[in-house]
Amino acid sequence: MPIVTTNASTWPPDGTVVSAQGGDVDALTAVVATSHPHVLRFARAVCHSEQDAEDATQEALLILYRKVGTLRAPAALAGWMYRIVRNECLRRIAAGRRWRHESIDVADQLPGVQSTEDEVVRRLASERIAVLVAQLPDDQRHVLLLRDAYGFSGTHVAAHLGLSIPAMKSRLHRARAAVREGLLEYRVA
Repeated sequence: MPIVTTNASTWPPDGTVVSAQGGDVDALTAVVATSHPHVLRFARAVCHSEQDAEDATQEALLILYRKVGTLRAPAALAGWMYRIVRNECLRRIAAGRRWRHESIDVADQLPGVQSTEDEVVRRLASERIAVLVAQLPDDQRHVLLLRDAYGFSGTHVAAHLGLSIPAMKSRLHRARAAVREGLLEYRVA
């Protein structure tokens, strides 16, 4: 089986995937190398950080390397890899949330780490931000919540709302500026 050269615009041919499933090391190497740019691109769109995207990509490629034989149809490689990456990114997001909550719980148990005054200021700021976000026009509020509160990628938010990426960025910028301005006015008052 000839080795397929890596081409960023295409997935590996079905014949190469079949050979990899049969144990051909050269074909398996070609499948992993050819899949890498696609997997990384998708991970960057789904994961919250570049580091998470790189880690999810590595994990997905390891799964591909170990379990390519379990793939039922060679033509399903792209969909299979996208599901693996998506699940890995979601797992990392959930792990990050658990870690942050565990860190907060530990900090709350340590004496003197967070005073009652700090807690009151934090709650007031959170309430003020919630009011400011609620006052935004619907189009700006949706973009801000999807991007900043839920952490979706700009590409995902634009596609979900049926916007171009520049339009999504413009609305996000206006929303963030309005919230920032509202917070500054609140501090001065």
